[in-house]
Amino acid sequence: MKTSTLCVRHPHGSDPHGAVAPPIYQTATFRQPTATEFGEYDYTRTANPTRTLLEQQLAALESGRFAAAYASGLAALTALTRLVNQGEEIVAGDDLYGGTVRLLEQVLPRYGVAVRYADAADPDSVRRELTPRTRLILVETPTNPLLRVADVRALSELARGAGALLAVDNSMLSPCLQKPLKLGADVVLHSATKFLGGHSDVTAGALVTDDEELHRRLCFQQNAEGSGLSPFESWLLLRGIKTLSLRVERQCSTALRVAEFLSGRPEVKRVFYPGLQGHPGRDVHRGQARGDGAVLSFATGDAELSRRVVESVRLFDIAVSFGSVHSSISLPCRMSHASIPPSARERLAPPPDLVRVSVGIEDAEDLLADLEQAFNVARPRERKTEAVAYVGA
Repeated sequence: MKTSTLCVRHPHGSDPHGAVAPPIYQTATFRQPTATEFGEYDYTRTANPTRTLLEQQLAALESGRFAAAYASGLAALTALTRLVNQGEEIVAGDDLYGGTVRLLEQVLPRYGVAVRYADAADPDSVRRELTPRTRLILVETPTNPLLRVADVRALSELARGAGALLAVDNSMLSPCLQKPLKLGADVVLHSATKFLGGHSDVTAGALVTDDEELHRRLCFQQNAEGSGLSPFESWLLLRGIKTLSLRVERQCSTALRVAEFLSGRPEVKRVFYPGLQGHPGRDVHRGQARGDGAVLSFATGDAELSRRVVESVRLFDIAVSFGSVHSSISLPCRMSHASIPPSARERLAPPPDLVRVSVGIEDAEDLLADLEQAFNVARPRERKTEAVAYVGA
């Protein structure tokens, strides 16, 4: 089945009783057949039928065999980093979500795991950071918030040569537009809060792989640390996925129009969006993705002007996160990436004038008009000088 069909039709069916909408198994524990035998389910922390349905659908959407759903994207990332032992290393891209950097910089070092950073858009940069201790290469593509593009095929070859795993965060595009496992990645990471959920009403994460042993290790960590997604949130995510393909199609179409509009504004110095001609990673992106996504960013060269633009919009919510049906706008340096520690800010923090936009499903003309009025309100006013006539000495 095509991806758009898989969003609506569960690959394994949704309910043995024929319910069109899958039921919520809102239970903490399950009755067992005997005192010495376990049934298919025993305790929801370990597994739950509603979460199982979700995980099966996530795996199918990413063209993998296995998936594990977590309480948040960072919970999923934490489980992934548990595969790296004390004394080993992670090579990560240098343009990542601020919460990811917080985990890598302020948590993992306490457990003896070192993190080295590289420009994920440059395979040679990644190659230079690899050592015999590297166990995981972690990248986003496109990156958040500078929309850099990593060549997943090239990085997968590097990972195999180094004996490391390649994990690709696919939150910015969703499986409707990009399938990293097909490109050679070992694990796909999602903040399912974003496009997969799509309605800003669920916090969730996921790890998808085609490797059964790797999946077993991830599930062990999920159970041991109690980070699995709850039944109700699993159900919300199942519901959100049904409209994923339609939402993404509409959002991508409008996002390109927004990017083109911003490119023509005199206040904007640069627009970051792989759908635009001249984007440095456009060819690589078009070779591994079916669309350009609904997130873009732009720089004005003036942090104060950027702040005024963000605060002058009316339809765009000033909010962290992205991928919702509602359009949003933010200053990443002050919001989603504010948690990057001072020691890493010079290398890893986005510039203070950068504005990130997540395009929703509103009418494109309304969104463009809103941005137009925001720039008109925010731009510096030219001071008019009036001639003064002096009479007498």
